Amino acid sequence: MGVESLLALQDAGGPLEGRRRSMRRAVRLLDVLDDLKVALIDGTLRPDQIRALSLAIAEQRATTDEPALEAVLDEIETRAAVELAKLEVLGLRS
Repeated sequence: MGVESLLALQDAGGPLEGRRRSMRRAVRLLDVLDDLKVALIDGTLRPDQIRALSLAIAEQRATTDEPALEAVLDEIETRAAVELAKLEVLGLRS
């Protein structure tokens, strides 16, 4: 096996690398949702928190082809857009 082949295999990562990346993105999305939950309870929700959720959803969506997960992401994304619009109407843009 040539050096190029070994380097290509090393760059590809192991068979579990893709799963690890997916898990990290999923955990990040859950962390963002948890932060939003706390902010809603405390009454301190900021537009940048909702934008962070939208970004986390976009990252997760880019790597999935599962219809059930896509449906959940669609619902979260829609709700985030509604909440962001409410804050903008109230003049809380940032």
